[in-house]
Amino acid sequence: MSSPVAVDIFVEDRAHEAFLVPMLQRIARDESIVVSSRVRSGVGGHGRAIAELKLYQRVVEKGAPDFAPPDLLIAGIDGNCSTFTKAKKAIEQATKAPFSHRLVVACPDPHVERWYLADPASFKDVVGHQPTIGKKKCVRDYYKNALANAVRKAGHPATLGGIEFAPELVERMDLYRAGKNERSLKAFLDDLRGKLRTLTQGR
Repeated sequence: MSSPVAVDIFVEDRAHEAFLVPMLQRIARDESIVVSSRVRSGVGGHGRAIAELKLYQRVVEKGAPDFAPPDLLIAGIDGNCSTFTKAKKAIEQATKAPFSHRLVVACPDPHVERWYLADPASFKDVVGHQPTIGKKKCVRDYYKNALANAVRKAGHPATLGGIEFAPELVERMDLYRAGKNERSLKAFLDDLRGKLRTLTQGR
């Protein structure tokens, strides 16, 4: 039996981590792959995630204990009302070979909470209220508030702003429907599947 695929994760906050870790597990399971994930940076915002990613690469290259090179590297930051392309480019520019060949980019456009709401039908099944998404709005905390409000309207206390539902939402989400609604999510899922398949073919 082959060893699990080692995946190191860099994200800007807990909302990214809560969504991406179970999504990684789901896609890996769909592909009949066992993965072992480690969140190397999960707080501090966009700038810190990029800075930690750069430092991490130097540490791994020096052969530091507990920093074995991963099979896959996931880095996630919000588009923040810029563009998906610019956010992706910021991550790619911070990632050097050989890590760049193992990189999967997650850049929610404009914010990760919109990914939580990407499939309103399954959201209702899990939470109990069907949110209305509409056109993208580039307003700070707009989707964070939309997620929390949808949870409250279903009669739940939004103790963590709604991210506490992430594992169930990811599990129940219709990925085709969600990807059709959110192109940045589809880009991440397609890249992740492709990289996982390539890894297993090489083993």
